[in-house]
Amino acid sequence: MTSTALTRIAIVGGGNMARALLGGMLARSTDPERIAVSEPDAVARASLAQQYGVNVTADNREAVAGARVVVLAVKPQIMDEVVPALAAVLQLGRPLVISVAAGIRVAALKQWIGQGVPVVRAMPNRPALLGAGATGLFADTGVGDIERAQAEELLAVTGLALWVDTEEQLDVVTALSGSGPAYFFRLAELMAEAAAAEGLDPQVARRLAAQTLAGAGRLVAADAVPDLAAMRAAVTSKGGTTAAALARFEELGLAATVTEAMRAAARRSRELAGPQG
Repeated sequence: MTSTALTRIAIVGGGNMARALLGGMLARSTDPERIAVSEPDAVARASLAQQYGVNVTADNREAVAGARVVVLAVKPQIMDEVVPALAAVLQLGRPLVISVAAGIRVAALKQWIGQGVPVVRAMPNRPALLGAGATGLFADTGVGDIERAQAEELLAVTGLALWVDTEEQLDVVTALSGSGPAYFFRLAELMAEAAAAEGLDPQVARRLAAQTLAGAGRLVAADAVPDLAAMRAAVTSKGGTTAAALARFEELGLAATVTEAMRAAARRSRELAGPQG
């Protein structure tokens, strides 16, 4: 297998996801000279070059030419402009193409790129910026074992990277880990508000809620295969305060609320994708 650390990589788009990948790759000793990033904004290009030492250009085709792995990290709304313009150079080099654009199906990507180019879709989330991301991966049928390994290795620099069996399951990944950070932020926000209503200083409540969220996440992350139910039970004493709160959650229908919220997010992901390809 050819490690991505020894492969020429191009990233089309210099936004948050590009920065998450760059930070992760350089932390794992990837040579910045092997990385090219295309970004239309001159200020952003200068920032990328200064912070990461990578090659930058305003020309997408220039960045992609000669690359063995190409990451498409532009906004989904402009993918139908950016990708067709790269078709000729992608057909010439036949690199592994990894798209991190939400909702853009493989069928649409292959229609724009043409046949014979291996395509992987990735659904990362915002904690990837800190190397604590959770990414779902889906490989098209034309992707071989070597390309799958390269895609997994590359996305793993931002945190956990796991494969799903069907492209439709990426909609569930979007509902779970893609949108998930906002759910936890909202819960912490509500906890802080409730604590303030009980008389705690609002600033103290916000800081304690945020640290509780961060600490709970670290506890879970420390376990390679976390048993979430067991971890919850370990901090729930029979007849105690935690048990009282959890019982009230159940009485008020927390499980049904979470289930319906996840379904709504997955449904919206499918709607946003729409008919493609």
